[in-house]
Parts: sequence; C-alpha cells; structure tokens
Amino acid sequence: MPDPAQVSSMFGRIASRYDAANRLLSGGADVWWRRRLVAAVRRAAPHEVVDLATGSGDVALALARALPADTRVTGIDFCAPMLAEAEKKRVAATGLRATVAFRAGDALALPLADASADVITIAFGLRNLADRARGLGEMRRALRPGGRLLVLEFSQPHAWFRPLYYFYLRNALPWLAARVTGDRAAYDYLCGSIGEFPGHQALAGEILRAGFARVAVTRMTFGIVALHEAVR
Repeated sequence: MPDPAQVSSMFGRIASRYDAANRLLSGGADVWWRRRLVAAVRRAAPHEVVDLATGSGDVALALARALPADTRVTGIDFCAPMLAEAEKKRVAATGLRATVAFRAGDALALPLADASADVITIAFGLRNLADRARGLGEMRRALRPGGRLLVLEFSQPHAWFRPLYYFYLRNALPWLAARVTGDRAAYDYLCGSIGEFPGHQALAGEILRAGFARVAVTRMTFGIVALHEAVR
C-alpha cells in the first residue's frame, strides 16, 4: 500500500500543474467522468456532501455548481499545496450554487462526526490510501443510514483494450507527464498504482466487506474507469 508521507509529498510537488496534466493525459475524458459522478450525486438529492481526496477541488466545485443552494459541500485532503490550489479556484469560481469549503483531513481518520454526511465522494483517490479497508470503514462511519458512497476510480479495462492501454500507461503517459509537470517520478508511481489496482468486481467486494449494503458499478471508456455507488 502507498506510504502517506510520500503520497502527500508527491502531490505537493505537482499541485500547480496537476489540472493541466489531467486534461492532457486523459484527452479531456476526466471532465466527462466527473460529470457522471456529479449526476449520480444529484440523483441522491443530498444536503451534506463530502468530497474526499479532493485535491485541486474539481469535483467539489462541480458539485457546488450542480447542487441546490441548501446543500453544503466539504472538500477534504491531506496535501496542503493541493488544498491551496482548490481554495484559489473556489475564490475565482463563478456559478456556484451550493456552499463549498475546503479543509485538511486524513481519509483514514476523518474529521467528521458519525452519520453526518448524506453522500461521500472520492475520485481517483482511493488507490492512494495506505489502508483501503480502514478508509472505507471511515467513510461508512461518517455516512448516515441510507447514505451513499460514490467511488470514481481507475479500473482494469476490457481484455481486448488492455495491450494498447498498458502500452500507453507504461510508456507514453509518464513521458508526456514529465514534460507537463517536470516530475516523471510522480507519474511513474501513479501509473503503477493504476496497474496494480483491483478491477471493478474486486473493488465492489472490498466495499461490501466494509459493511455497505449494496454496490452498483458503471464502467466507462472501455473499462479503464469505474464508478461504484454503494449504499450505507
């Protein structure tokens, strides 16, 4: 499992160039993936939403634009430079409807009361937790009964697409990322973490073992990304 100090340091180094790298490396598909996540949150009609591993705040701000004014969105991350980027974007943002705020916190020891959130989201952050079972347990603890957890994460693609995908992941992506961010080592780690992450069925099993009642999975872009929606 990843070392938390190293993960925080790595994201801190690339914080200012993280968004640009995401757009380039995903070919803009990351915007569409987040829209699917936001649409799923809207269907839940929540009042209290927590976005974990919020990073530069893209998901939290997208939720604040899409959800009603009586909704409160809180973005939580343990990397200070990423939170600083999120706060700059919040100050400059237009079209926000819901209240949104960012705060420091660790997904393995959430600074949240029991049963205090209607929805918890985590986008491309679960694979960076040092202990996924503990993190999922914390998410369940913080959700109200009937609340929803939405995990947007890289997954294992359809078999026919894997050779092309893994060639890109192991060769082209780190090279491109190094030119955008100046930090190839960070993306060597991130690409490795994607390759080692469980497929959608295995992750659904981990979520169920954490105590969630049921899990629905939506696979996207030839299976390279999956949205897991679980009910507390």
